[in-house]
Amino acid sequence: MFPPRRWLPEAWIPIVGGLLWLWCAASSGVVGFLLSVIPGCLLLSSGVSTLLYPGDLRIPQFTALGGALGVPLAMPALFLAGPWMGLALVVISAASFVAAGATSVRQEPHTDEVPEPMPSIALAAQVAIDDTILAHVALTHPAVSVDEQERVHREICEARDLFRDRGWLANPIEYHQAPPPLTDPVIRPARSLRVDFEHLEFTSGYQPHAEEPGRDRWLSRAANRTAHAWVLRHGPGPRPWLICIHGYRMGFPLVDLPAFHAARLHYKYGMNVAIPVLPFHGPRKTGRRSGDGFISGDFLDTVHAEAQAMWDLRRLMSWIRMQEGAPIGAYGLSLGGYNAALLACLEELACAILGIPATDFTRLTWRHGAQLQIRYAEHQGLVHDEVSEVLSVVSPFALDPRVPRERRYIFAAIADRLVPAAQVRDLWHHWDRPRILWYQGSHVTFRSHPAVGRLLLDALRESGLTCQSAPSWRGRRAQGRAAQHDG
Repeated sequence: MFPPRRWLPEAWIPIVGGLLWLWCAASSGVVGFLLSVIPGCLLLSSGVSTLLYPGDLRIPQFTALGGALGVPLAMPALFLAGPWMGLALVVISAASFVAAGATSVRQEPHTDEVPEPMPSIALAAQVAIDDTILAHVALTHPAVSVDEQERVHREICEARDLFRDRGWLANPIEYHQAPPPLTDPVIRPARSLRVDFEHLEFTSGYQPHAEEPGRDRWLSRAANRTAHAWVLRHGPGPRPWLICIHGYRMGFPLVDLPAFHAARLHYKYGMNVAIPVLPFHGPRKTGRRSGDGFISGDFLDTVHAEAQAMWDLRRLMSWIRMQEGAPIGAYGLSLGGYNAALLACLEELACAILGIPATDFTRLTWRHGAQLQIRYAEHQGLVHDEVSEVLSVVSPFALDPRVPRERRYIFAAIADRLVPAAQVRDLWHHWDRPRILWYQGSHVTFRSHPAVGRLLLDALRESGLTCQSAPSWRGRRAQGRAAQHDG
């Protein structure tokens, strides 16, 4: 499908949609104008851009955003501009949304050793969801001042020299400090979406190494010094454990428990489940939103976030091992997949399951970051390879997994726009090509593909993490509630 034609036919759909919205804005009074001008401008500008200079990643993202906004905003038009105009706006907005996904698929180079995308309306719609998320990220990403960019560059240079002097670049495993055992967490009952679980809480105790750049800034964030986890465990007796590591912007029971089907894993398959909260997420957030600061371009914060994530995960594992000597597996989604891959290099695990995993923060920043800020940073001397070198101390590419090859599993999307397929392919190579599933979808639609669920169940069974014993009466009641919740 790559390279695209010079004049993409699907560009005409958002152009027509934008003109229709703007015509409605001009003829429907003040309220109609306010409702119509945003989707109209987004669709028209991105449609013309697709036609005249295709190839920029941002263009289909804003087409998708315009289409996504247009569908709900067209509902008032049924009353303001008449039912036929309202219906036309709904149809053209939905068509523009799908056209954005089709454009995005068409212009992405194919990755070797990854199956080809099979063009369809369903695939285009799934890709458009990814693109809408990326457009929202681009619009809401905070501006970085010149002073902050200069500080980031200075810290990268200082960290590179320090890491070289201490031998961490040559042997990254030495960078990771061994945490003390977790013996006395605070545990209290909690409930979310009719699922009962335990809220486990403990003082992290993580501190960056002495003289590391950004150390004092990191330690000043009080909320991040307390670690949290959502735990579903059975009564006395050894049961296998699955540590589920959430993705970016997650970290709340309302989101985490359904994302992993935690109740089903616990009650139907008989295992204990722990969902730790990553630094800067959920109750540990220090910014306006969950996850702010983890991968925001402040690269030393990213290094410390990953190092603390490993510290906290290993402490949690020490507590699990003191409870019972059952096997422990790790399952991560997106950013959680990155952490599961890194954890598999530091600890013995029954299995490591990586779902739509991010694998290279430097490449993701250069792909999705604010381009004007990246150009300025490069002009000031910030080099991609220098950033990648510093981040290598927390990279799964710099270490070898301790999990046997037959207990490594990966699933990924062929048309993923948040984590390009090439990144997953590269980690698959580094992991000696274990079992991998490529599904015809996008980053956020993995749950709609049954093959993903089958791979997950195979991984748990082959690793000995499923328990076939029947649940108790109370467990059956809870299992029924979980099944009703999971649909």
